[in-house]
Amino acid sequence: MPAQTQIQAGMDLEIDRSTHTIRLTRAFKAPREQIFEAWTQPEQVTAWWDPAGQPLTVCEIDLRPGGAFKFSTKGHPEIPFTGTYREIAPPDRLIFEAMGALGRVILQNLTGGTHMVVEIECRSAEQLEQYLKMGIDKGTSQTLDNLVAYMRR
Repeated sequence: MPAQTQIQAGMDLEIDRSTHTIRLTRAFKAPREQIFEAWTQPEQVTAWWDPAGQPLTVCEIDLRPGGAFKFSTKGHPEIPFTGTYREIAPPDRLIFEAMGALGRVILQNLTGGTHMVVEIECRSAEQLEQYLKMGIDKGTSQTLDNLVAYMRR
């Protein structure tokens, strides 16, 4: 393992300092199409996005390149998560900009399900460190655990 990469055991979480990227992986016993829909349909995103497990109070999605999204949680309604979609390639890929970083959701076929990689690529080492201090890695990990639980239902 390169010195620039740190993997936290049991969390499917990798911090790649050489590319300023937080990378999270999850596996699902569901097809890619269902996972992609869970990322792109407001009624589904509302059910799993909040790290605390609460339904979103606002979930607006304009699913097209250049389209915007806005998610607000009950715990922090004054700080919505907003961004712009850059690429939408169902059921393989979703790329967006949010909070000054590039987000990628990559879905690959896995025997009996789907392998998902979520990347948060920061602009600089300083931004990555700021994200880590804010707990973006842990919050995103919890959000993805919520998605796994949601897909099991």
